[in-house]
Amino acid sequence: MPRLAAADRRRQLIGIGLAKLIDQPIHELSLDEIAAEAGISRGLLFHYFPTKRDYYVAVVQAAARRLLRQTEPDPDAAPAEQLTQTLDAYVSFVERRREPYLALFRGAAGGADYVIEIYEGTRAVFVDRARRALDRAPDPRTELVLHGWFGFVEDVVLAWTAEPTLTRAELLVLLRESLERMV
Repeated sequence: MPRLAAADRRRQLIGIGLAKLIDQPIHELSLDEIAAEAGISRGLLFHYFPTKRDYYVAVVQAAARRLLRQTEPDPDAAPAEQLTQTLDAYVSFVERRREPYLALFRGAAGGADYVIEIYEGTRAVFVDRARRALDRAPDPRTELVLHGWFGFVEDVVLAWTAEPTLTRAELLVLLRESLERMV
């Protein structure tokens, strides 16, 4: 097997971690299993990630980047359409990855501060997208409402993916209209 460049090895190790998040929470990932799957020793894994926490942070950051990338709206679309695109993509993301999403972001990986920090940063992006869709300048009241609204979106989408009681189109209208009403 050819030797990988450091950046490629890091990507490989993070990719293995992301794949394993499907079945287990971040804090239960075995570095021995990760290293074995990559065909390297555990000691070599620590060459790329100095600590277990560093590895976990890299995997969680990659999961958050994936979520944000897959829910990024078309920057040329009208603000209202951008909101619809983001919501639709978010619903699709949670549909495909409901259990890992719950384990990682909602479970905050057993209360790990780095997961909470990454989750809050991810939420902040969604709040910013909603603010831009409303075309409003930030103000304290709106910020609180937007944070609450995203919590509402997350709960509703998780409930809907467990038991879809509305059509997808009805769900998207509910989410979009709830923002307008709350603000």
